[in-house]
Amino acid sequence: MTTPPSSALPRQTKRYEQKRQAILDAAVRLFNQKGLKGTTLADVAQSVGLITNSVTYYYRKKEELATACLLRSIGVLEELIATALREKTAEERLRAILRLYCERLAQSASGDQPPLMSFSDMRSLTSPHMELVFSTYNQMFRHLRGLFDGGDELVLSRAQRNARTHLLISAMHGVRHWIDHYEPEDYRRVAERIGDILVNGLAAPQSVWRPTVLPQLVWPSAEEVSPEAFLRSATMLINEQGYRGASVEKISARLNVTKGSFYHHNDNKDDLVAACFERTFAVVRQVQRAAEANGTTGWDHLCAATSELIRYQLSDQGPLLRISAFSALPEGLRGETKRTMDRLAQRFGSFVVDGMIDGSIRPLDPSVAAHIVDSIVNAAVELEWWVPGITLETAAELYAKPLFLGVFTPEAEAEFQPASRVRSTATSARG
Repeated sequence: MTTPPSSALPRQTKRYEQKRQAILDAAVRLFNQKGLKGTTLADVAQSVGLITNSVTYYYRKKEELATACLLRSIGVLEELIATALREKTAEERLRAILRLYCERLAQSASGDQPPLMSFSDMRSLTSPHMELVFSTYNQMFRHLRGLFDGGDELVLSRAQRNARTHLLISAMHGVRHWIDHYEPEDYRRVAERIGDILVNGLAAPQSVWRPTVLPQLVWPSAEEVSPEAFLRSATMLINEQGYRGASVEKISARLNVTKGSFYHHNDNKDDLVAACFERTFAVVRQVQRAAEANGTTGWDHLCAATSELIRYQLSDQGPLLRISAFSALPEGLRGETKRTMDRLAQRFGSFVVDGMIDGSIRPLDPSVAAHIVDSIVNAAVELEWWVPGITLETAAELYAKPLFLGVFTPEAEAEFQPASRVRSTATSARG
């Protein structure tokens, strides 16, 4: 039995669907702005001129509403991927998905389409919603991986395809944090420049992927209950559950200490969160400075900094705080935090400009390149979920090298020997 066209639906059904879509649109905006834990059904109701009970007629609980928002956004991506997969070659498919995605972001920016929901809060869902969303997201990831399949000259292993797919989707998710620097009518041009970088890489013809091994950087130990241990625990929880989801109780529980112990080491949660951001900024600064001091060209500096930060993400000292955590910060913490994030991203851009001047990096858009590098470093913490067996030693080779040399070039292929043991994670998503 087929569903009747929209014009043939009973008036009550059409009104119901219109109101439901309005609720979803409003909820996505609030979830993106305040995070899942920071948004209430009352907030959503107020934004569409309803009382809370009216919203619960459509979605009884907030997690049901968040799940519906996430599934709708995944569905949009599935449609874009299906369209891109109709192209004949892998390069055409990749350029198509970037163009379609940025066009969709432009439609959202201009108000012609509802916004897409950020996926940063997926891990704060509880069962059974988390399993449903992860299963659907994983299926979307597999379909996106199909962009790298086919009868092209470059034959990739499953690990290589997974790593490149994570590279691509990290660049796509990351673009949402900076594309508003451009006019919506220029979003398609941004897509073309991202495509140019992914396809052709960053390297000038004579440059070789051989990242400088930086002098061993010393990081504070997080093994015992210490200020550093609280910072690492809070960083991991904020990445998983957002600012509001990372409660004092959960941070303390992860370290097997009491709330009293938390307040013995920390004045309050906001100061700890601010310190988490500063910890991340300090690591990025230190790595960037070390890379600049131990290389000759802009290419050397960019390769070394990117490789070292990816290794840090997978190390026992990691992770860095995710960019997505910024969106749920209290207003008072946002201004300077955002400015620092932008400055550190643009330092990658300075390396690119230096490389173009000294001839080690080909002519390209340095701002776009900087943001892509920043995005893949930021998302490297999830590599273990998408490339089982990846290690600190293989991560940069498998994940960053394709960006630097071009995702379809034979030179970007990497030998991959999976580790015999991988750190387990209770909420891992696998392709």
